[in-house]
Amino acid sequence: MISDLISDSMRAKGLSTLMRGAGMLTRFIPIPQPTLLVGPGSSGRLGQAIAGFGHTKILIVTDSIISKLGLLKDLTDALTAGGAKYVVFDEITPDAPIPLIERGIEFYQAHDCDAIVAFGGGSSMDASKAIAVSISNPKPLRKLAGYLKGLKAPVRIYAVPTTAGTGSEVTVAAVISDPEMHSKLVIVDPRMVPKMAARDPSLMTGLPPHITAATGIDALTHAVEAFVGNWTTPYSDGMALSAVGLIFENLRTAYRDGKNLEAREKMSLASTYAGFAFTRANVGYVHAIAHQFGGKYHTPHGLANAIMLPLVLKYSAPAITERLALLAIRAKVGKDGENREVLAQKFLDAVDDLNRDLGIPTVLDALKEDDIPALAKAACWEAHTGYPVPRYMSQTVCENLIRKALPKKTVTPSKAAASPAAKAAAKRSKKAS
Repeated sequence: MISDLISDSMRAKGLSTLMRGAGMLTRFIPIPQPTLLVGPGSSGRLGQAIAGFGHTKILIVTDSIISKLGLLKDLTDALTAGGAKYVVFDEITPDAPIPLIERGIEFYQAHDCDAIVAFGGGSSMDASKAIAVSISNPKPLRKLAGYLKGLKAPVRIYAVPTTAGTGSEVTVAAVISDPEMHSKLVIVDPRMVPKMAARDPSLMTGLPPHITAATGIDALTHAVEAFVGNWTTPYSDGMALSAVGLIFENLRTAYRDGKNLEAREKMSLASTYAGFAFTRANVGYVHAIAHQFGGKYHTPHGLANAIMLPLVLKYSAPAITERLALLAIRAKVGKDGENREVLAQKFLDAVDDLNRDLGIPTVLDALKEDDIPALAKAACWEAHTGYPVPRYMSQTVCENLIRKALPKKTVTPSKAAASPAAKAAAKRSKKAS
């Protein structure tokens, strides 16, 4: 036991040194920022702008629901009016699996496209980025996973996000699923950041409450993990705090009243700000675990983050008390001047309260006890090789943390009948007869 603790401590120091070096590097890597168009009708304005760039043909990557609902209309009308040709690939499904992305690549090539518009949620964004990298660097997608594995710049991407959560329109990464390995692959390249993006809240008014909730907590997770990690910068801190403030002020409203354009627009901005924050400062254990849930059980990423965020924050709290206190002040659940430990606890409680108000479950129904060791091992590997976590977690600790998300066992009728109360009732019934 002592040797394990010593080993974990030495490993933590080594990883901490490695992460500090990588963190210093992130301060100097140039990360492009897209031109942002914000407000109702901005998707049409983006179409007008794209039409003027002289593309031969544009591939619009989206899903069938968005296509059937007619949400593409403002964009496509503007493209047509501007004389731009386009084709629509609307086969995107959650998790953007490799075979689907390969079909998108073939579709792009068959129609002689030279640019992409990612239109939809995180899966559409990630698929578009993966297609863009692969077109310029024709090799298996698995070999493009990792940092800067493509020699040539991806084809140009534009973005119209329809959820307020992923922040993918401003990030350098694409997360895709590998169905053969039941895992997620991450492609990282700053050149994948879209050239322009439209944040159009009118496209989000029809989102179901449960998607509004999960994507909103996804954005909160991005902001919080960026703020409490070890790669923070003044810029990432400012973006993260702005996002947290907007989320606590507007997410409940967007959840209850989906037609509220003001709340939708502010949540949309919060998602973008959180994207800016974690692109520079990265994420942590919440994402590392959530990626394993997505790969193994196809759990929606926002939901997986929402379930794990309170658990990871409570574990990390001793190492991030000051940071949690600052988050409490920005979320307006505490006031400057209060005891820092009290403020930190107020923020932890506020996250629990927000999840409860949004109907976020505290457990993952698909999670199985037998899967936990492998899930924890993969999560620790991901976190310790890529994320600036504020408090190191051994695999055993990670397993116990994930175990808290196991579905609660229910008492079966046979067991209930064997309980003392049930036996006494049966005895009384027998005497009465």
